Amino acid sequence: MSAIEVLKERSGNACELCKSTDQLSVYHVPPQGESYGEAAILICKTCLDQLEKREELHAAHWACLRESMWSEVLPVQIVSWRLLNRLCNETWAAELLDQMYLDEDSLEWAKASGDHLESDTDDMHRDCNGALLRNGDTVTLIKSLDVKGSQINAKIGTVVKNIKVVSDNTEQIEGKIEGQSIIILTKFVRKQGA
Repeated sequence: MSAIEVLKERSGNACELCKSTDQLSVYHVPPQGESYGEAAILICKTCLDQLEKREELHAAHWACLRESMWSEVLPVQIVSWRLLNRLCNETWAAELLDQMYLDEDSLEWAKASGDHLESDTDDMHRDCNGALLRNGDTVTLIKSLDVKGSQINAKIGTVVKNIKVVSDNTEQIEGKIEGQSIIILTKFVRKQGA
């Protein structure tokens, strides 16, 4: 039996966090290695996108943690603990976190990735007005920019379509101007339609 089949059987073919049955995938709970083993849970796309900070956390969606935090599956408990910490500004999440218990080894694993420490908005690409930027968005330059190593001068108001976010730097996006791919600082763009 494959890993995903095992997870589907364990979870009843539903997200182990919110019980959704749409767009399920395997999430490998970080970090993995000798100390923590290889642990995975089955989650839906909505949970995955918010967990991996591709989308903002929607507190209403995470009401499901009231149940998942009591799961008998340790990786589900670990992810629930991390999410409750990220949502600790919500009264209900702080109360649930106070009720939750993890033994010393499990707590070490839960803290090991550092996911619980980071604010949800810290690792998101945002434009000059704070609007969330995603791959494929269209933006407008709010400042004229000289492109280093090129003769191109990108004028204020230039529209850049189908951007790509730079995965390891939330202050940068990639876009094409006059057919050339360039890196643009997010503080110099405004998302269209935002």
